[in-house]
Amino acid sequence: MNEPSNVRVRLAAIRQLSLMRLRLFLREPGAVFWTFGFPLVLSLVLGIAFRNRPAEPVVVAVEAPSEVPLARAERAYAILATAQDVDVKRLAPVDAAAALRTGKVSVVIVPTVAGYTYRFDPTRPESRLARAVTDDLLQRGEGRVDPVASASRVVTEPGARYIDFLVPGLIGLGLMSTGLWGIAFSLAEMRTKKLLKRLMATPMRRSDFLLSFLVVRAFTLLFELPPLLVFTRFVFDVRIQGSIALLVAVAMLGGLTFAVIGLLLASRAENPQVVSGFINAVSFPMYLCSGVFFSSSRFPEPIQPLLRLLPLTALNDALRAVMIDGASLAMVARPMLVCAGWGGVAFVLALRLFKWR
Repeated sequence: MNEPSNVRVRLAAIRQLSLMRLRLFLREPGAVFWTFGFPLVLSLVLGIAFRNRPAEPVVVAVEAPSEVPLARAERAYAILATAQDVDVKRLAPVDAAAALRTGKVSVVIVPTVAGYTYRFDPTRPESRLARAVTDDLLQRGEGRVDPVASASRVVTEPGARYIDFLVPGLIGLGLMSTGLWGIAFSLAEMRTKKLLKRLMATPMRRSDFLLSFLVVRAFTLLFELPPLLVFTRFVFDVRIQGSIALLVAVAMLGGLTFAVIGLLLASRAENPQVVSGFINAVSFPMYLCSGVFFSSSRFPEPIQPLLRLLPLTALNDALRAVMIDGASLAMVARPMLVCAGWGGVAFVLALRLFKWR
């Protein structure tokens, strides 16, 4: 008889704690903005910056050395000046070297008696691209004939654009930032204001108190995700190829995972300044390595297993699989298990390490 009664008491306690957390959240305009407004602003700014647009022309310089006839240099300039994807400049040798060194041009073309010499930095991708583009144009301009016919097909349909790759990463980034900063910073602030010390005098369980943060986070996620998806759909035509229900489930799992990690980071932090350092130490490596702005597969192969175990990498992979590839639950089971594992371990540690004062 006592056990059902205890369950009802605990559920009532969690409900009241959750309502308290929700009221505190809604009374903070800054928290509301960072939860709902910031992801939209971030998507708008980065979406405009990385939107689909014509490729920028490669910038090259034609050097006119005095020891060779100027006719070849003028011919090279004339060939490149007619190309739409090349911005060509005439520069003296000293100026051309300075422009290449400072990155104002990607490659310097030095006409010689026998042909052309290309000066460029092979470690810069734009320089390698400029070298290939200019050499192809000059060879064709000098009369080269291709042995086989070739054609180009520009891919612009939704799902194959960079903005389609970027938006799931931004969603994952927003879920991580909101979970860590919104939860950990709030909990540390309550400790600084001695609110936790007062709650310690009540017959409240630590688990109920921490669960109330997760309940409110799950509730706000229901209102945080749809505006972002609708916004990117109408502004950037980013479509969801898979199940919307599965996408919501993945986002919910990821958001709660980072909320639990936020609880762990703030479980013993004495003030918001300390927890800020913890959050930066945890989140900054994932900003760079978890495939938000570019694929994490670009990193060396030996560290790939470690990167795939990061919670943000798993979340981004699952979001992209559902949104771009239309993946099923079975196909995203592994990254979801990674997120769930992080969340479970973090919650157990948070319960053990949490202190009221």
